[in-house]
Amino acid sequence: MHHKNQDKSYLSFDDEFYAQELFEENELTGYLSKNMIKSDKSVYEYVVYDSGVEEKFAERFEQNDSVKVYAKLPNWFIVDTPLGGYNPDWAVLIDKNGEQKLYFVVETKGNILSEELREREIDKIACGHKHFEALDSGVQFQETDDFERFMESM
Repeated sequence: MHHKNQDKSYLSFDDEFYAQELFEENELTGYLSKNMIKSDKSVYEYVVYDSGVEEKFAERFEQNDSVKVYAKLPNWFIVDTPLGGYNPDWAVLIDKNGEQKLYFVVETKGNILSEELREREIDKIACGHKHFEALDSGVQFQETDDFERFMESM
């Protein structure tokens, strides 16, 4: 569990991990013709998306050879923050130029300009950054609205 003090820094008191079984035991629901695409790289056979931006990311994850596996994180995957539960969009495993594979949790907003996001959402995203920094596990948290920019930043 991770706790935050007033300056948005986290302290790690114990380790929490989501078991792979949770992905296997919880059903994925969506509508094939409306908000799901078939996947060869996801932990599920289909990927459910919540927006056009997420649909484009799922398509690009499928097409990009550097992306080895990815998951649209389900609603039960919550990062506890002092502002309430926060659900990142994606977990992605990338192999860049044959180098060590890194895990990324990606927050895809239609527009990442802070002034256009609600203040509470901005604060939750900031807490998400601090959460993954505190884990000190090599997991990187990144927000983006553009797949190419995301891949270039690796």
